[in-house]
Amino acid sequence: MLQQYQNILVPVDGSKATEEVLRRGIEVAKRNKTHLDILNVLEVNQFSDTYGGAVSGDVIYKLSEDVQKRLEELKQRAIDAGVTDVDMHIRFGNPKTVIAREFPADHHNQLIMIGSTGLSAVERLMVGSVTTYVSRNAVCDVLIVKPVQA
Repeated sequence: MLQQYQNILVPVDGSKATEEVLRRGIEVAKRNKTHLDILNVLEVNQFSDTYGGAVSGDVIYKLSEDVQKRLEELKQRAIDAGVTDVDMHIRFGNPKTVIAREFPADHHNQLIMIGSTGLSAVERLMVGSVTTYVSRNAVCDVLIVKPVQA
């Protein structure tokens, strides 16, 4: 029996993979005539070293404002491509658990479409791959989007 997804989650992180993951998420949402959630998870802890151990409210506000603008652009791209039911979300927390469990449980997502990689090799080594964690621990189906080979 063919799976009909009614609610698709596309987490984005601003990496190079974002474009391809969103493009493929839009295709699947259109084909299934379904709802599309675009999510960016901000992990405030990752900025504490950069900003000297403490992240001010102003820094967090500016960061979330920038992400909000970017998500609005991505949402508009989905609408322009023909997706009629799309929402954008910003969450704070650990991207691994938010993407794999918390967000899909709250929003009843049936499919997570995630890039095969977003972090650099060093970041993956230090914090582990979000994609690996999500594929092993998600509460719903996961489709891993590979980058387009040139």
